[in-house]
Amino acid sequence: MDRKNNQLKETRTQELIRRLRYNKSATFGLIIVLILILCAIFANYLAPNNPSPSPPELFNALKPGFWSQKGIEGMPLGTDALGRCVLSRLLFGARVSLSAGFVAVGIAMILGITFGTVAGYYGGWIDAVIMRIVDIMFAFPALLLAIVIVTVLGQGLSKAMIAIGIVYTPQMARIIRSSVLYIKEMEYIEVQKAIGSSDRRIIFHHILPNSIAPVIVYGTLMLASAILDCAALGFLGLGAQPPTPEWGAMLSKSYSYIVSGAWWAATFPGLAILFSVLGLNLLGDGLRDILDPRLKI
Repeated sequence: MDRKNNQLKETRTQELIRRLRYNKSATFGLIIVLILILCAIFANYLAPNNPSPSPPELFNALKPGFWSQKGIEGMPLGTDALGRCVLSRLLFGARVSLSAGFVAVGIAMILGITFGTVAGYYGGWIDAVIMRIVDIMFAFPALLLAIVIVTVLGQGLSKAMIAIGIVYTPQMARIIRSSVLYIKEMEYIEVQKAIGSSDRRIIFHHILPNSIAPVIVYGTLMLASAILDCAALGFLGLGAQPPTPEWGAMLSKSYSYIVSGAWWAATFPGLAILFSVLGLNLLGDGLRDILDPRLKI
């Protein structure tokens, strides 16, 4: 029996890999995401300079990169207003931004799965109370609500991650609730109830495992939005604080120098945000097509 189960799992895995390879946009998104993750992991080895030297090297401020003869050796993408290497800060910024996105989405998934499962499975007044709270939170724009929460909790990257996680909780709760409402009416759930299985066993062994596909898909798409919102909070000065190399904060401190000709200080952080969001959105859309049982390739 175990051998048959292992063979079935291998067949499903091979099928998912085949469908991923067939989906070109998902493959391209996966490549972008893997590159960003590798840059974040190996930033200590890839960065040519210290991202936050102390004291700042102001004599190297706003120097161009490899495209100009005025560039500084060892700083291929130029320097920012404090003379710091843009490339080094981008690489370490990938670590900060990706970590912030993963933590925020992790908070949203834990809270959203918990409340969504309870609301969908038990129904009644529990469902009504939880969904009304969700509706109230949906009444506010996500970024505005995150700003309010950060204002209450205080500035800082950790507070921004908590705020974004709370803001995204209603979305995940509603996704999980809809899946639970559908799955709990299936015949095998009725069989489990008839043989006396506990609610805990039904939820953790039957309902949640069969709800994992929309969680993966929506979590990937949510990760892109979380990185973008973290960058927005950093841009507003509510997220990562100096000298932390975070893409939004880098953009905030450098965009005013575009008019003076130092376009690289703001362009490269903006491109980093663009490609990270693009890669995650492409991957999320591809996973939705791959994991949807109605779409067989």
